[in-house]
Amino acid sequence: MANEGRGRVINLIQHNYVAVSIVLVIFLLFIPIPKILIDLCMILNLAFAVIIMLAVLSTARASDFQTFPRIILVQTMFGLGINIASTRLILSAKTVSTGISTEQSAMVQAFANIVAGNNIVIGFVIFIILIVVQVLVVTKGAGRVSEVQARFSLDSMSQKFFDVDNRLNSGMIDDEEAKRLKDAIRKEIDFYSNMDGSSKFVSGNVKAGIFITVVNLIGGFIVGMRFNGMNFSDALKTYSILTIGDGLMSQLPSIIISFATGLLVTGTKSDEDLGSQIREDFTRDGYTYIIVGVILIVTGIALRAGTQFLLVPIGGVFIFIGYRLSRKQNKEKEKIRQAEEQQKATNQSSASDPEKDKIALIDNLSLELGYALIPLVSKEKGAELLERITRIRNEAKLDMGFLIPKIHIQDNMTLDPNDYSFKIKGIEAGHANIRLGYYMCMDTGSVITPLKGEKTKDPAFGMDAIWLPEDQRQEAEEAGYVVVDPPTIIATHITELIRANAARMLGRQEVSSIIETVKEKNPVLVTEVLETAKLSYGQIQKVLQNLLEENVSIRDIVTILETLANYAAISKNPWDLTEKVREALGLQICLQYADNDKKLRVMQLSEDLAVLIQNNGQYPADGSKPMAALDPVDRRKWLDSVSTALARVKSKGYQPIILCPQVVRQLVHCSIEREMPGVVVLSEMEIMAAGRNVSVEVIDKIEDITKNDDMKEVI
Repeated sequence: MANEGRGRVINLIQHNYVAVSIVLVIFLLFIPIPKILIDLCMILNLAFAVIIMLAVLSTARASDFQTFPRIILVQTMFGLGINIASTRLILSAKTVSTGISTEQSAMVQAFANIVAGNNIVIGFVIFIILIVVQVLVVTKGAGRVSEVQARFSLDSMSQKFFDVDNRLNSGMIDDEEAKRLKDAIRKEIDFYSNMDGSSKFVSGNVKAGIFITVVNLIGGFIVGMRFNGMNFSDALKTYSILTIGDGLMSQLPSIIISFATGLLVTGTKSDEDLGSQIREDFTRDGYTYIIVGVILIVTGIALRAGTQFLLVPIGGVFIFIGYRLSRKQNKEKEKIRQAEEQQKATNQSSASDPEKDKIALIDNLSLELGYALIPLVSKEKGAELLERITRIRNEAKLDMGFLIPKIHIQDNMTLDPNDYSFKIKGIEAGHANIRLGYYMCMDTGSVITPLKGEKTKDPAFGMDAIWLPEDQRQEAEEAGYVVVDPPTIIATHITELIRANAARMLGRQEVSSIIETVKEKNPVLVTEVLETAKLSYGQIQKVLQNLLEENVSIRDIVTILETLANYAAISKNPWDLTEKVREALGLQICLQYADNDKKLRVMQLSEDLAVLIQNNGQYPADGSKPMAALDPVDRRKWLDSVSTALARVKSKGYQPIILCPQVVRQLVHCSIEREMPGVVVLSEMEIMAAGRNVSVEVIDKIEDITKNDDMKEVI
């Protein structure tokens, strides 16, 4: 039982060693301990300080040593606890008039004898010099550097984040690398902020050590002369030596920690440790050492008086080192020159340069800016547009169900200064003119007092608008205008262009990424789709593109893949599979167009027009898009019928939605998508899939207007 109890105690200490150590450090401040433990703690304190300094020397980046600020606090408290315990021992131990009692700390006596010997004055001078060096040079300098680093790190935080976002949006780095860089920036900021405060612990420890030393000296005189019966001379000699020894034992670890702090905060942001950096910096040019060696030799010959016996040999050593370095550098330069000549000869003998023969891939998405719009992405100006584009990509991912390719932002001197162009795979998808320093003000029907300004159109929705200067913004808002700033105009336009062209942005690589994501949680489904159903990435891509073309989100990718796996054995035609997927997503699609009361208000296609469309449907054998091949007369009749019903529905303020049989849904959509963009075409099977979650109201009917010119509205 006793062994089990000891085992539990040891296990508890092993798992909570930090807490146990801190508690013991606190106990040192007020609990008397024997001299053997004081000596042991002094040795550990000195060793701990050396370990910290060596750890600093092997740390490449200061922010990698995240625990350093807290380690300083713990070490400071540990040193103060030892100092207080040592002071208690010095003042409480019995001391004879002939010397120091064996009750005193051996470490204190040993350090005092090494520094002072038999001369107390020398000991005090050395001790005072150490204090001055630590306070005025090491500690003050390290504290100042920590303060400056903290201030500059905080000031440059926003700029660094904007730079990472710019590189992410331009495609130079991926999301994982951007996250890693931002985490590194946050870690660096946290470190220097903590170091700014921790450096105060170091300087405070020095001041406390000086105060304790004075107390030791004065208290020693009083104890020695009042309680130990010593005269002034013996008390001065005895307690001065003890004070020097105790002060040195407390200040030596402190000066090591101060030096380590200075080394850490003055380091660079290189990934190499200090030793590697010094080796690189001091071996760049061997002729430097040769010059130094010559100067030493000349100085020794000129001064003489015995100095030549030191300066001349040392100068010779420097010349030898410089010669070896220069020889090594010349060999490396010769290797580089030969490699360059060989490469040049290879290039000349080759029929073509492989690097030049590589195809320059077109950016999937790119935003080109005229030079007047460059401030919108400038880090010095806040880079508002970069942040908005990052949000656009994240929102589009949630909205459409796949990661939008990175948008490469670049300037284009061929554009007008205030123009921008958004391109998809090198083809312009949108173009507009923006005026910096002005706001676009749109009248949505709530304007009370019209204002005069330069007329324009909103590039995203084509609404009429005017440009007003910044100083009229408040006036425009009070007049009832919707006021939009330039970054928001561009961001909104890009958002609408991405939604309208999502199908063009979904490539096989994006499909592969989607499937890999599903595979992490649903590997059986992916195996069934790719191996059992034997659907290719291209076939899956086509189905997803068909959905995106009609603004159907593919976020529910699991349902989509399950439907493909279920029906791939019947048909692998992407258009047939698309209809089955739409049926499976019926509730999602219907809710997308339903009102707040979950009611769909539709125009129903008449049976005779449905038959007309079906009879003229063509389904290419190569699997390309089906179409309704109507003759000119029937096509005119069809379009007139749809446009007439469409006009009546729009006059009532409803969104145009056509309800038709599933067999003709694709034919209906492809027959009107060019002349009547924005019209939604739903099938009866999609309505049935929604079930009771959505109610349907037929507000109009699409009929052949040539049969009945007096057709009445169906409500």
